[in-house]
This record gives sequence, C-alpha cells and structure tokens, in this order.
Amino acid sequence: MRKLILLCLLCFSSLLHAAPGVFPDSTFNNLDYGLYWFGYGDTWQKAVPGQSNAYYGASKPTVIYIHGWQNGTTARKDRETFNREGAGGPALDLADSWLRAGYNVGVLYWNQFADEGEVTDAEAKIWSATGPRAMRWRNSSGVYASGPSQSVGDLLFKSYKDNLAGYSGSNIRILGHSLGNQVAIVLSKKISDAVTAGTVNSKLLPKRVALLDPFYSNNAKSWLGNQWTGAVSRSYVSELKGKGVIFEAYRTSAVTSTIFVGDANSGLMNMTAFSELKPWYFNSVQITEKHNAAVWHYLWSFSFNPPLVTGTSNQAASAKTSDSRITTLMNGTQKLVHDQGAYTKEPSDDNFKLQAR
Repeated sequence: MRKLILLCLLCFSSLLHAAPGVFPDSTFNNLDYGLYWFGYGDTWQKAVPGQSNAYYGASKPTVIYIHGWQNGTTARKDRETFNREGAGGPALDLADSWLRAGYNVGVLYWNQFADEGEVTDAEAKIWSATGPRAMRWRNSSGVYASGPSQSVGDLLFKSYKDNLAGYSGSNIRILGHSLGNQVAIVLSKKISDAVTAGTVNSKLLPKRVALLDPFYSNNAKSWLGNQWTGAVSRSYVSELKGKGVIFEAYRTSAVTSTIFVGDANSGLMNMTAFSELKPWYFNSVQITEKHNAAVWHYLWSFSFNPPLVTGTSNQAASAKTSDSRITTLMNGTQKLVHDQGAYTKEPSDDNFKLQAR
C-alpha cells in the first residue's frame, strides 16, 4: 500500500496539462513566473506593472489560481490553465462563467521552481530561498539553473502587489491547489503584513481563500525555524481570519493526507469551511485524478446554484456560495460531507450532509 501511495504522489503533476500550444517555447526555455491574466478560451496576457492588459480591469472582482508541485512539466512544456480535460475534468473553459460574471481571472505561476523530483524540495522554496535546493529552476531541457535570492512567497507577492497596485475593487479570491495552498496562505500573510505596515492598499487583501485538496509534508523543517509547515500555516490562518479573510477547504483525495508522506493538518481544516468531496466517478486507483478534481470541481461549481445540505434549504459550500454563508460554515462546529452527486462530475446535483469535525 505504501508503494502505491508513494507512486501516486510522484504522479501528482502527471495529468496537470495546459492545452497544447497555449504558451510559447520561450516560456519554458527561460525563467518565467508571476501573474498572468486570462480571457475566454485560454487566451492570456502576462501582467506587467504599469502596462494595460486586455484581460484585466482595476475595479472588477478578481479570482487568482495558484498551482502546486510540477514535477516534469517543464520538459513537457505544460502549464496549468483553465482547460482541465486532460486532468480528468470536463471539456469546458472553466474560466468562462467567472469571466461572464465580470471577474478578472488570473494564475500566479511558479512552475519552474516547483519542477522538482521531491515534493519537499518544492515546498521549501515557498517559504525560504535557502532550503535544500535553494531557488533553482528547471528549463525545458531538464537542466537546473541557479535562481533568485527571494523565496517563491516573496517573488509572487511582488508580482501580485506591483500588478494590482491600482486595484479599486472590493473582492479578491485566491485559490491554492495541493502545495499551492501553502503559497496562497503565505501570500495572503505577506499582503496582510504589508497592509498593516501601510505599504499596500487594503483592497489587495483577499476577501476569500480556497484551499483545494491541500498538501503539507510531515516533520519540522530546518529552513522554517524547526517548525512544521502545517503549524505555521495554522498560525497565519488564525491571524488572517482575525482580519476578516474567509477560508474554505475541499478534500478530494487521500494521498495528500497519508501518514507516509503528508500531514493531514486537521487543525487547519477545522479552521475553515471544510468539505469532503467524493469523486467516485473515478476508480480506487485513480488517485491523481481525484487529487486534480478539487480544482476543476471548484471552478466549475461557480456555474451552478450552491449545493444544499440534504433535507434542508441551507446552502453547503461551493465557489458560488455567498461569502456570508461560507463565513458561517467556517465558524461552525461541523464539516460538510458529500452525500448526493458523488458519481457524477457535474456539480449541479451535489448535496452534502453535516457531520462533526
């Protein structure tokens, strides 16, 4: 069983494909990271501070996605986008409903830093520039090169704040998948600290953060003051909740919380509006597909009315569920467990039951 789980962990990124030809070769041959804005049909434009962008409006509500571990993707010239059919999702543009609702839709890329054979080496870069592999990055030939002296958290924070410097809206939502959930939390903490220091506009603090099948490795880290990443994340989330940030989390697979390689971080899940999804349209060995389902299910759920708690008119959690309802679920004592719709991919028939955390 342990060998199967470790094999599945190594395959986390194997199905996370961009549509062929979405990005030019130069994106993978040279170091490229930071914020990209998307339009319909996986069209995109990289965000450049001070330059107008066809897919960005300063007053619009905004959703930004952050990917996780990307082992082997640079050589394949793959980047995650909003086309998730190759990852087991629907043959749809999952940005479409968000764009039609008037959202800016973005991705914060760190894929070349995340392209490591060991997930913990990629994890270290989120927090520190002096971890086991420092900040090396991988090109499309599979060769590593020395990287910058800032951590992924610092680099993406700079890209975020510089490109949203003139943001005048009031609704930013950040999504983090797998290892990317740690990036989402670290980024939100850096934004919050900058707001407190008066160096960043308070409008840049995310209103809502979604943790999608989050991953944390086991054990204390020398590059994090001999603390567990999960423990530090809990302290950050506690502080951010005190500043009004809303947290939701969705579990779709067992791999990210197996005792062999991952910390379930139940304490963190209990601090969020936590839902256990059952993607039973995949079989028992399709663990990678189940892990990936967290992303496309959440993005797709924005197209439908919120699911209900079985036997009631109360809403369960989804991308479409209101901030106020997610806040109520976050501050409650129960979690949501998939009850109906587990055998169909489309979120429209989902219902959930409440259980003790």
